Amino acid sequence: MNDSRVKQVRPALAPGLLARAGQGRHLGLVVALVLLAGIGVATKPENFATASNLVSILSLAATIGVITVGMTFVIIGGGIDLSVGAIMALASVWATTLATQAYGPFVMALCAILVGTGAGLVNGLLVSYGRMVPFIATLAMLVAARGLAQRMSDRKTQLIQTGNEAIVNLSTTRWLGIPVLVYIFALVVVLGWILLNRTTFGRRTYAVGGNPEAARLAGIDVRRHTTLLYALSGLCCGIAAILIMARTTTGSSTHGDLYELDAIAAVIIGGTLLTGGRGTIIGSILGLLIFTLITNLFILNGLNTSDQLIAKGLIIVVAVLLQRRNLKERTT
Repeated sequence: MNDSRVKQVRPALAPGLLARAGQGRHLGLVVALVLLAGIGVATKPENFATASNLVSILSLAATIGVITVGMTFVIIGGGIDLSVGAIMALASVWATTLATQAYGPFVMALCAILVGTGAGLVNGLLVSYGRMVPFIATLAMLVAARGLAQRMSDRKTQLIQTGNEAIVNLSTTRWLGIPVLVYIFALVVVLGWILLNRTTFGRRTYAVGGNPEAARLAGIDVRRHTTLLYALSGLCCGIAAILIMARTTTGSSTHGDLYELDAIAAVIIGGTLLTGGRGTIIGSILGLLIFTLITNLFILNGLNTSDQLIAKGLIIVVAVLLQRRNLKERTT
């Protein structure tokens, strides 16, 4: 077969090979989940294999999971967002001030979403039009948003007042034994999957992350699209703020501490390239569930939280090394 025919065949095979590679990675993540569940059953069968613990795992995953969906878009698009936890904290504090609560739960939820989206939009403008490195821009937002949240709340926890129980009911009300906030998480995942895999926006996200210059030459407004990706991440932070307010019945400047670590780690473990251009929502959610199960196992077995952070750090390193090895194999 001559060179021209090889070049014609390879592009046709590439999507199929990538799809099979993604399916294989998802299978590996499912196996890891099963193994972790087996460890839980073996070590704490009386506590792990219960309906209440399953609900606890899903509730914990819901808040970080919504943020993870937004983070998946940003990283596939070639960026990164270190400010997600701080933006969520700021949104929760702003939504639970007495002035905001006086208008009722609907305005509280709307406020959280607008604050999150606005902060994400600022990130996007700094990265796209300010030409700042995403790491620096979002690091600055992390510090600023956390500081503003502390200033607004005077470093105090703000309780959801009587009359605004509709927010809290998202956590206490259950359908088929599962809290409403878990259904909200599932809805965000489904909508995120559709947006990434079935729309022009999703295709442009892959294009921008894979090769920004080629995307620009193809007629994509790269700067505008990148701005929208960060705004989408901020929107997810606003939704997550509503969920954490429901779980804790509070707004606090301490909410979301190290959530950026869990979200980025989940995305990486799920197979999304840090350099952008490849990744899936399903992989990110499976990665998130792995981390949530690890947290749950550490808590049930009374292990030190410091050891938990060490374990998560090692998993991130291994995941990145595996990504680099796979890339080298595909390019050789």
